[in-house]
Amino acid sequence: MKIGFLGLGSMGQAIAANLLKSGHDVWVWNRSPDATQKLVDLGAHAATSAAQAFSADVVFSMLADDKALRAVLLDSGLLARLKGPLIHINLATIAVAFAEELAALHEAQGIDYIAAPVMGRPNVAALGQLNILAAGPAPAIDRVQPLLDLIGRKTWRLGEKASSANAMKLATNFLLVSAVQAMSEAAVLVTRHDLPSAALIDLVSTTIFTGPVYQGYGALIGERRYEPAAFKASLGLKDVDLILAAAKQVSVQMPTADMIRDNLLDAIAHGEGDMDLAVLAEVEERRAQGEDR
Repeated sequence: MKIGFLGLGSMGQAIAANLLKSGHDVWVWNRSPDATQKLVDLGAHAATSAAQAFSADVVFSMLADDKALRAVLLDSGLLARLKGPLIHINLATIAVAFAEELAALHEAQGIDYIAAPVMGRPNVAALGQLNILAAGPAPAIDRVQPLLDLIGRKTWRLGEKASSANAMKLATNFLLVSAVQAMSEAAVLVTRHDLPSAALIDLVSTTIFTGPVYQGYGALIGERRYEPAAFKASLGLKDVDLILAAAKQVSVQMPTADMIRDNLLDAIAHGEGDMDLAVLAEVEERRAQGEDR
């Protein structure tokens, strides 16, 4: 099968590599062309334009954010020039409202649009163990399921309405950032009582809160180790903004998300935007020091 792949950040690189391993004809494109070389070395073809990458049977996109996707697909006029049969699978976490807009525009062009945001860090993507939240036309998802099986451990089907997948992903991301925030506060609490934060993390991540979030982010908080970042604080802010927008769309109040947004802005103001989301612990440490004074 001829597959196009747009967006070769750390997640995109890992996912595209797994598609290549299964012998598919993969054409890759990235806004910064240098990112394509590693995949070309693995056997991919370098597309010279986003349009060439879309000249395929199935196209995956993993662009950084709404702005990037809008620029590549809509502002350029590319989507208006595309015709079916074609399946576009958008793996990125985007706004619910933007997902609804994209689904309508694809339908007008006779193109199947599948929203399929993923759960997992780049190391999980490299192992092909992502959880994929998929929504869109059922026949199209059936057709690409073998491809989704190459990159994920499970596909969670969430109906025909594409934006449902994005709403679910944002809800899971809210729980994730809330867990990191809670661990950050608790870590500072125990250190002020002369206990090592690493001991707290070891305790809770092996008892009441087992799982990758508490074990992974918790280890970073316990060690106060925030680089290299698997998920940058700046990207966390992007997701929290999307969460709050989705909440506003349906008149839901999310005060915890508001507070976490303020903390992420604090991290970025202190030059920590490129550090891991776990750097929220440093925000709490600064707050505690301020209260002491």
